[in-house]
Amino acid sequence: MDPDDSTPALGGFFALRTAPPPSGGHHRPLARLYAGDEDPAGDAPLHARVDRVVAALGAPERRVGASVAHLGLAARLWSTALGPAALHGRFPSLDPAELHWDPALGAPDDLWWSGTGTRPGTVAALREAVQEAHLVPLHAAFARDGRISPRLLWGNAGSALAGALRELVRWSRAHGRPGTADRAADLVQGLLDHPDLAATLRGPALRRTTCCLYYRSASGGLCGDCVFDHAPGTGLERRPPAP
Repeated sequence: MDPDDSTPALGGFFALRTAPPPSGGHHRPLARLYAGDEDPAGDAPLHARVDRVVAALGAPERRVGASVAHLGLAARLWSTALGPAALHGRFPSLDPAELHWDPALGAPDDLWWSGTGTRPGTVAALREAVQEAHLVPLHAAFARDGRISPRLLWGNAGSALAGALRELVRWSRAHGRPGTADRAADLVQGLLDHPDLAATLRGPALRRTTCCLYYRSASGGLCGDCVFDHAPGTGLERRPPAP
């Protein structure tokens, strides 16, 4: 990518390194994860990531940690593509063989991209690069790791996409770039017009039709876009959605 140096950085989940982080790490191409490969020592990176999230959340069951871990990675994948597509009209190719992931690190150190190619910022290119090349095999990898509903995973994917849009809208308002918000909204509307994603959100606020299960963790509550107004059996109320 060759963005305009005057463009304020989006940061957060939108950041994508183009070299290994200075702190090092144990990155591996996501293509290996999708293929079910493990390191010679028997390391299973996805399993380790879910274990780490389960422990951090105090989750009562493994699928809670799996859902939250999946939601975080789905958000990274959508954001690193949607951000530059809306800002510059192109995005990194994000080939799974060139996108390296370390499950022990958080954004932006968790991902680095070794490629150089870009793709046009169109609905078709984004769907192929993220949904088809990453999310479909990622869901299969989570299914191999443990019991988790495909409907929940696609709900997470829809929520992650909507979350990226909300951040882009907020950034656009803060920096006087209404065109970026409009382009992002058009792209997201097109991406949601797909059988796997169409039923994951409802209404103009893009509220979920499923729950990511975060409320079941020890420190949990309801997300702003949660399907519930009150967490079942807890009395917890849904937080208002981000503006």
